[in-house]
Amino acid sequence: MLVLLPPSEGKAASGRGAPLKPEGLSLPGLAQARAAVLDELVELCAADEEKAREVLGLSEGLRGEVAKNLDLRTAGARPAGEIYTGVLYDALDLASLDAAAKKRAARSLLVFSGLWGAVRVTDRIPSYRCSMGVKLPGLGALGTHWRAPMAEVLPAAAGDGLVLDLRSAAYASAWKPKGEVAGRTATVRVLHAPTRKVVSHFNKATKGRIVRSLLTAGTAPSDPAELVDALRDLGYAVEVEAPAKAGRPWSLDVLVDEIH
Repeated sequence: MLVLLPPSEGKAASGRGAPLKPEGLSLPGLAQARAAVLDELVELCAADEEKAREVLGLSEGLRGEVAKNLDLRTAGARPAGEIYTGVLYDALDLASLDAAAKKRAARSLLVFSGLWGAVRVTDRIPSYRCSMGVKLPGLGALGTHWRAPMAEVLPAAAGDGLVLDLRSAAYASAWKPKGEVAGRTATVRVLHAPTRKVVSHFNKATKGRIVRSLLTAGTAPSDPAELVDALRDLGYAVEVEAPAKAGRPWSLDVLVDEIH
């Protein structure tokens, strides 16, 4: 099983660990594309703070994020699972998993990133600010920049099992599973059960809990149909309609009563 996650906008501080070693990141086939983004991002933030803030879509209160990007090569690096914070990652709570579940997380979780493309939760990265929606002056839109290298690397990373795609739209634009891989891919919406409306905050929390439940239970569904059964066994209310044509992702609706 491969689980595709979005990152978080807010991130924990880098800390005092050893700095980034790009050659040590997973998915080495993304190395050249990573280097291109890293080089331009650091150059942009060093040259003109105001322009960098505009390009990165940062408010005045987040001006300090520009300076953070200046130190990407020298700042301490920590496992990505510790860097990413926010509602989904709070609900997932990787740090409190038992040893077996942590090993499953290391194998199966892949976090998408405007800067790194995609990383494992065990990959050591510094704190940064660069969303997939950014359009760099030289490279252009990052979602477009990542499509070709992702198309080369991700099918192999997906293996022959289930792909559980929990990414937001901006990060999903960087890689869309196709063909046989798409046929064993499942996306998830979280709906308020009484109204059948999509929820926002609780959407992220529920997705984090789903991943945690699967990791804790040691469940490894091999396709979307098995995922539906596994989630129902874990107590989730799931509605699903198989795709009309082969080679298309399954769409799952997980129903929740609370929307806080």
